[in-house]
Amino acid sequence: MKKDLIFILIFIVSSIVGYLIINKVPSLLHTPLMSGMNALSGITVLGALTVTAVALHETHHVASIIIGCLAIVFAMVNVAGGFGITARMLRMFKKDKEKD
Repeated sequence: MKKDLIFILIFIVSSIVGYLIINKVPSLLHTPLMSGMNALSGITVLGALTVTAVALHETHHVASIIIGCLAIVFAMVNVAGGFGITARMLRMFKKDKEKD
């Protein structure tokens, strides 16, 4: 029970800190910082993997395992989407070979 409260507290604190960090970035810098944020999203994946592994090893609660697996899936969607948007943004700045 104590570990569950610690996990919930970590989730709440990290959500608040993440919101405050993103809220301070001007909107003009969001797109250039996207690729840097993709690296930070990888940390989210590692955190989800770690918490899911702990839940699987120590608690064996089906709900904890399902929520952990969903956290992994959502974190990976975030990483893949971020890289997709960054690739799309970079394609906008490539010169067309036909124009040369």
